[in-house]
Amino acid sequence: MKAKTVAAILSVICVVIASAMVFPLTLALLDRSNDAVAFGLAALAGVGISIALRLMSGAKSLAGLSMGIREGVGVTGFSWIIASAIGAMPYWLAGVCSYTDAFFEAASGFTTTGATIMTDIEALPRGILLWRSLTHWMGGMGIIVLSLAVLPFLGVTGMEMYKAEVPGITAEKLTPRLHKTALYLWGLYVAFTLAETVCLMFGGMNLFEAFCHSCSTIATGGFSTRNDSVAGFSPYIQWVIIVFMFASGVNFSLYFAPRLLLRDEEFRAYTLVTLLSAVSMAIALGGSFRMTLFHVVSVMTTTGFVADDYNLWPQFTRALFVILMFVGASGGSTGGGCKVSRFIILGKQLKTETQRLLHPRAVIVPRMNGEVLARSTIDSAGAFFVLYMLMLSVGTLVTCAFGVEFLSAFTGVITCLSNVGPGLNLLGPVENFAWLPGAVKWLLSFCMLAGRLELFAIFLLFMPGTYRK
Repeated sequence: MKAKTVAAILSVICVVIASAMVFPLTLALLDRSNDAVAFGLAALAGVGISIALRLMSGAKSLAGLSMGIREGVGVTGFSWIIASAIGAMPYWLAGVCSYTDAFFEAASGFTTTGATIMTDIEALPRGILLWRSLTHWMGGMGIIVLSLAVLPFLGVTGMEMYKAEVPGITAEKLTPRLHKTALYLWGLYVAFTLAETVCLMFGGMNLFEAFCHSCSTIATGGFSTRNDSVAGFSPYIQWVIIVFMFASGVNFSLYFAPRLLLRDEEFRAYTLVTLLSAVSMAIALGGSFRMTLFHVVSVMTTTGFVADDYNLWPQFTRALFVILMFVGASGGSTGGGCKVSRFIILGKQLKTETQRLLHPRAVIVPRMNGEVLARSTIDSAGAFFVLYMLMLSVGTLVTCAFGVEFLSAFTGVITCLSNVGPGLNLLGPVENFAWLPGAVKWLLSFCMLAGRLELFAIFLLFMPGTYRK
């Protein structure tokens, strides 16, 4: 890995994070709130770290910097860590919480997990609330994808960064030029955000709350401006959020080829699982289909908004929620989890192996959307599940070792690995993560970062081979 290249590009990402603080800083100044000083100092710290990284790199210009696989992995992994470290500063400097809690909140924001340590959200200044939502919004489509829209103009190419960051099985460019792909994705992302903001305002939300909830919805994050999440809003607003949560859980590349939407196997499976889960829950609960559909979409897309305390629902529904946390949204979406596409791939491979047992001489190859699945794609899906289960097991054991009750520990780890937000029991939809020991919060922060980067990108940072030339 070329450390100088990584440091130079990380310096740009630090500037992106620091620049984003201008918006909550401006709002804090308008509100004459004390958190304005915190945002000002945090932004200066971000710029200072950027300058330090640039000096460390020794690069006078970004033009001509070469990006390989190792550099792509390094930039991707370290960018989310440094974004969380800088993003935590406003919470800490404003005296909202300790730095451990601040890092947890920032990591939860940028990874679009939505797990929170805030016990009284409505008491927070509007600048802090806006920053929580903006961390979601930047993290949803990806800080790296945002940077890719800028870096080519500075002379840097970043396909390896794109492949390491974009969630899902494969990272396919929509256009021959990568920066145009990034611009197209962010253009669609902005359009969705503005459309939902307008729709929510029609339902009676003010501009501030509508924008904050739109940022959280499109990013499938789940931070709200209310203590009861969206439970206190009208059915109309909840339906709007359902629609945009579901849309954000779809592979964004399909929106550039709408004719392929219904032909896509993953989209059909994603839609079918959502509807069947909502209907079965409504029957088991004997309640409103809107309420069950809201929570199914919220959990499956890993958004984490809450409209009711499903911790009190029947055991069947709670068990199904855990499964949906594990499944997650579509590959190439802003959602987390293992991704529907991986289950389809492994299901097809299971069917193929079964057929080979019956017909040993037959040449049988698994296909998805009419295309032959590469062996590397199947192996990658299998390896992901092994690593996911290993992290889930170890994380649960370590959390339990700190005295956390099993169901809370298990769902706490799975909700952070899948970037969902609320878990069950003591970490349920009306609870928070503030009571956890500090060491557990750092562990869960690591789980959130690993889950957002599809596990491998963060784990490669610990492999000696990543740093060898």
